[in-house]
Amino acid sequence: MLTDVLIKRFVKNSEQINDTTVRTSYGYLSGGVGIMVNVILCLIKLFIGFASGSIAIIGDAIHNLADAGASVITILGYRMSAKPADPEHPFGHGRIEYIAGLIIAGAILVIGIELLHSSVEKMLNPEPMDTSVIVIVILAMSLMLQLWLGLFNRGLGKRIDSPAMLAAATDSLSDCVATFVVIICLIVDLTTGHDFDGMAGIVVALFIIHSGWGAARDTLQPLLGEPPDPEFVRAITRRTLEEKQILGVHDVIVHNYGPGRIFVSLHAEVPSDMSLMEAHNIIDSLEESIRDEFKVSMTVHVDPMVVGDPLQNEIKEKLYHIVACVDPLITFHDFRLTSSGRILFDLAVPYNCTFTDERIIEMVEEDIHKEYPDKEVTIQIDRL
Repeated sequence: MLTDVLIKRFVKNSEQINDTTVRTSYGYLSGGVGIMVNVILCLIKLFIGFASGSIAIIGDAIHNLADAGASVITILGYRMSAKPADPEHPFGHGRIEYIAGLIIAGAILVIGIELLHSSVEKMLNPEPMDTSVIVIVILAMSLMLQLWLGLFNRGLGKRIDSPAMLAAATDSLSDCVATFVVIICLIVDLTTGHDFDGMAGIVVALFIIHSGWGAARDTLQPLLGEPPDPEFVRAITRRTLEEKQILGVHDVIVHNYGPGRIFVSLHAEVPSDMSLMEAHNIIDSLEESIRDEFKVSMTVHVDPMVVGDPLQNEIKEKLYHIVACVDPLITFHDFRLTSSGRILFDLAVPYNCTFTDERIIEMVEEDIHKEYPDKEVTIQIDRL
């Protein structure tokens, strides 16, 4: 395939997609191809748009010109996101890649709204078009080129998980639908004499606005802070529990500072009678292993757990039932029973739980005091 040839030619070490240099090379490739293809499409459509007097074709051409500008933004975004961390940005500049995708989405929305306005005016004040078979054939050829560009960017975007490239791909593929609608309207005009140019322009504008809104949504989510992929969290948890000395895992937190810049922290439970040096060596080895396997920055916090104490086992067993009665999806961790008799633990509560934190604490404490009236209780709520 042509895509594979271009990757082999312009992207060194193309399989190392988490390497910032490799991702920058992919960005340059996507942006360079996008500029070239969209400039060609713009010139073709401007020529036949002015020749035929079609507002829909001219609008499509302007959209391609904006796409070329978006490709320039893509290149600049990847160049800036590859900058190393500095005192003002200690976690690097990776999120600039998302900002580049958001700028592209904004440009798409503006163009769609402007084209919608022009198309409504054209529909209210129609002007005759000069349609020919040659115009339709040239547009059909441009459609095939636009389709290839969309599939090219989608392939690259999926390969390196790039929101900016996927946004560009969505834009190109929506262009294809819009151009197809224009072709159909030109065929109708050529065969029947009915002018649907203004209506076609409205359809094109709505496709453009829809694609821009979708691209904006997809790039805003990582910037606002979306939840991590559940399968990724499960994989990290499974790998941690492969260490036989680790009894449990909780508080897995994932911070995404841009592609290739993911920071993970978790709490690992180990027997309380394990020496500090032994626990440190186990956790150190685990952190290094996860960093190498998942290509993330990894931090593990050690939580000592008392093992084999009859009273603590009894309290925990009853606590499982108490918590399940409040909400089966609530779990607890960091359980401790101090020498003074205080019971401490954290509750992991789903965001969609309808009870307030205060109400949950009240219900759990009430049930614990029924079983152990002499015990004080301290509960920390973690919303997940």
